[in-house]
Amino acid sequence: MIQQIKYYNTLKEFESSSLLSHQVLHIDLSKNQIGAKGASGLGSALANCINLSNLTLGLDENQIGAIGASGLGSALANCINLSNLTLFLGWNEFGAIGASGLGSALANCINLSNLTLDLCGNQIGDEGASGLGSALANCINLSNLTLDLQQKQFICFGL
Repeated sequence: MIQQIKYYNTLKEFESSSLLSHQVLHIDLSKNQIGAKGASGLGSALANCINLSNLTLGLDENQIGAIGASGLGSALANCINLSNLTLFLGWNEFGAIGASGLGSALANCINLSNLTLDLCGNQIGDEGASGLGSALANCINLSNLTLDLQQKQFICFGL
């Protein structure tokens, strides 16, 4: 069976689509200033995509903050068939709290096997990186992880 890839560039267009039918989805809302409220709305819509297996989500530069990042992750945990996830969340001002919350929420995505996270420019620091890593360690089916944390400060881990 061939899976049809759906592409969306506006939140309204995606929210009005047939959410249950999506299996492979690409949503690019980068630089749309959706904020935490928009991220919450997107999360609510994604939570209804119960057949979703592959998701690429571009949300760079949207000022979603810690609440938006954590909420988005929590909503994705409802996508029980999600196995491949790519999140572009660079420059969203969510810091350590948002990174840890996102990681904790993604740990509940029980079928997740491939994960790419771009968290550049969010000043997550060593505390956020540690929280994110600890949470993602609970993703029992995760076999491939690509993580971009590009930070201005150095992140040091003790051995």
